[in-house]
Amino acid sequence: MLGRRLVVLAVGATVLLAGASPARAASDPPLSIDRAAALAVLHCPPSFTRSKTPVLLVHGTGSTAAESWAHSFAKTLPGAGHDVCTIDLPARALGDIQVAAEYVVVAIEDVAGRAGRRIDVVTHSQGGLEPRWALKWFPSTQTLVDDYVSLSATHHGSADAAGVCSVGSCAPAVWQQVPGSRFLKALNAGDETPGDVSYTSIYSLTDEVVPELPPPSTSIIAGGRNIAVQDVCPGRPVNHIGALHDPVTHALVLDALDHAGAADPSRISTATCLGLVAPGLDASDAAYLQTIGLGQAGLNTIVTGPKSSAEPPLAAYVLASQTTAAAPAPAPNGPSPAAPPARPATQPAGGRQGSLPATGPSPVWGIGVAAVALSLLVRRTTRQSRR
Repeated sequence: MLGRRLVVLAVGATVLLAGASPARAASDPPLSIDRAAALAVLHCPPSFTRSKTPVLLVHGTGSTAAESWAHSFAKTLPGAGHDVCTIDLPARALGDIQVAAEYVVVAIEDVAGRAGRRIDVVTHSQGGLEPRWALKWFPSTQTLVDDYVSLSATHHGSADAAGVCSVGSCAPAVWQQVPGSRFLKALNAGDETPGDVSYTSIYSLTDEVVPELPPPSTSIIAGGRNIAVQDVCPGRPVNHIGALHDPVTHALVLDALDHAGAADPSRISTATCLGLVAPGLDASDAAYLQTIGLGQAGLNTIVTGPKSSAEPPLAAYVLASQTTAAAPAPAPNGPSPAAPPARPATQPAGGRQGSLPATGPSPVWGIGVAAVALSLLVRRTTRQSRR
């Protein structure tokens, strides 16, 4: 393992030239997008001045970078020592995820080039799929990413996506998140955690969009560290959008970014369970996310976004790989070598695999969070006006 890491670091050192995007490997398929178009929607500070690893944030379905991150991690990570970049995926992440993933490829290359070192990637919901697709099918990105952290990700699909598409027409990206889609099969075939990257998947047993039952849990990444919020705080209710402002998810993300390897729930203080919103956020941030952020994502996904009658076809490089894999192997001259064992899904001690019943109140708790947050915001505004 040490030898592998040294090789990766050596390769990364040769391509990470400050101020220049690293060259892509010959094994990467050609980009189908205009690189300039991807750079135009990548938002970074003029320079990286903070001491810790820069972070690229990738948003979810029907949203924008500002709607997902301005009131969440783009607000808290700089205070924790991380420079932050965000990217607006095309068509509010409602188009072909394979195309959106190429935007993430360009973003990873550019941010790592600016930083002159490997970067971290933090994602929410569908945003967890684009970087994984990039890491799988554009292997040069594996040398540019240190930590990959997903929040409430649809790694193996969403029953909600199946419901939205049941009418026969929905956004291309929603088709691709239907459990069993061609896209998800291609994404999850073989190694789900390629490269020398630390993979952490954080999810909630009370997520109404990415439900964790029945097993297997959709947010589990085989070979990664999979942590339910309830592993840290039993009975804590966190809905889908709540992952963006919950103090436990923020603590787990920072733990992954600031330690070698994946997040470790044993390092999270039990006092974190007493918080309502993450440090650095307030009731107005939670209210925005639970109302404006969630509402815009839902409206664009179901009503105003692009629609198609079928899932987009797989990219040519995926089909070529599948054809190669399906081709019969020539007869060996000697005994076949033993196949390496598959990496199991790692799980913290006492962790849940999604087969346990959800703890805590019903997912409608998210509505209650919005109401409480709005109430607090109104009371604060009223007090300020009286002054």
